[in-house]
Amino acid sequence: MKFSPDARPERWLGALALAIISLISLGNVVTRYVTGGSLAFTEEFSVFLLVVLTFTGASVALRRNGHIRIGLLERALPPGPRRALILFQGLCGAIVLGLITWFGAKLTWEEYQWQSLSPGLGLPQWWYLVWLPLLTAAMLVRLIQQTVDRLRGRLDDES
Repeated sequence: MKFSPDARPERWLGALALAIISLISLGNVVTRYVTGGSLAFTEEFSVFLLVVLTFTGASVALRRNGHIRIGLLERALPPGPRRALILFQGLCGAIVLGLITWFGAKLTWEEYQWQSLSPGLGLPQWWYLVWLPLLTAAMLVRLIQQTVDRLRGRLDDES
């Protein structure tokens, strides 16, 4: 039985974001065709949903070991140093994602306190920003899972 990692919550959220983007775009095209004008306010939602889609896709790719990596050095190393390299890669990724999560949460909190509004629709800006720390935290969890799986030899490097 082949090991098949999953990231179901991120897959569902990404699919939902893509479906909503598609509906918004279709509605905009139909409105433009019928009335000659577009629904300008939908751009704010579309951009936000594209960001959500990007982060959920990155999280799924992390869980499935699908991010681009040059494995030449990794494949050339004996098992001991290879494990050290995998740990180093995981640590570097965790530091970056941890910093993004921390500073994203800090920014979201500040926007909440300042009661900043979005430029297009006048919605609270933190509604959009709260997804940054949440999704990077999900990516951090998936990175840790991927690193553990790679250390255990569950994910073969197919690159």
